[in-house]
Amino acid sequence: MDTINWRGVDLNLLIAFAALMETGSVTKAADKLSIGQSAMSHNLSRLRTLINDPLFERRGHHMVATDKARELAPIIEQVLGLITTEILQPKAFSPENYQGTIRLGLTDYAELLFAPALFDAILSQAPQCQLSFYKVDRHNYQAMMDDHDIHLVIGSMTQLPRELDSQYLYTEDHVCLFDSQATGLRAPIDLARYIKTPQALVTPDGQLASAVDQQLRAQGLSRHIAVGSGNFLTIRHLLTGRNLLCVVSTLMARIAIFDDQLTQCPPPVSIPDFDINLIWQKRNANHPRLIWLRQCIQQTVTARVHGLRGQDPGEQAKQGMPS
Repeated sequence: MDTINWRGVDLNLLIAFAALMETGSVTKAADKLSIGQSAMSHNLSRLRTLINDPLFERRGHHMVATDKARELAPIIEQVLGLITTEILQPKAFSPENYQGTIRLGLTDYAELLFAPALFDAILSQAPQCQLSFYKVDRHNYQAMMDDHDIHLVIGSMTQLPRELDSQYLYTEDHVCLFDSQATGLRAPIDLARYIKTPQALVTPDGQLASAVDQQLRAQGLSRHIAVGSGNFLTIRHLLTGRNLLCVVSTLMARIAIFDDQLTQCPPPVSIPDFDINLIWQKRNANHPRLIWLRQCIQQTVTARVHGLRGQDPGEQAKQGMPS
């Protein structure tokens, strides 16, 4: 590698070589490439120096290729073909033929809601691929994307660094979730009963307080948080048969993986909605695989959200939800 004069290597020289092989004439090759005859002659001189071979010998008005030129011709044709089809005009991404690994970063919330649907959707289109889910949160998602080459992240992250881009998926709101029999509560509940009932808190960072507590303090009120966990599944199991209430995202409350009889109703405090976004590295934004994957995930998440929100009015009334 060190002995090669890479500064003298020019893709245009390979194009000039191919034109000379095809036409057998400096003049015709120059016309074919829309350059002057002197420029073509200069390219031939550079080729001869670079390859250390005459390459073409003039016989009358015709340029005859040397043995070396004939040996190089199919190789150069292949190189130019690869540059054209694989670099300058790459083939469209074909998910059905993709055999690589797709790496997705999901928060606990996103994994619980969407992992099965994403598996079905992605593997139905790319049956030969492997799918790997990585647990991320608002604190580590950037490092996880870099360290594990994660293609896409689904979460409620905001204020992204300049190297990341995002696509809005949907907006999530909240409900109160509780066991009516164990708590003695009936939907809807007022603020007095809300703060009187011991509460469970989904807390990814381990803090046993949230913006709700600040809001209550501003009104001279407080609530008792009896337990916190970073895992929604733990909180959900705790609510059954216990005098506990928890405010959770609406879609998390509606997932049909629990055989419980918990009641849902709007919270009596103001809790800001939050947006769920799809996040990726800007440097990879135009890769055909990522374009396909973004579209697949967006359609899958939209359908899943629509399905969870599409309960019939009778079911919503049973759960204390407005119809």
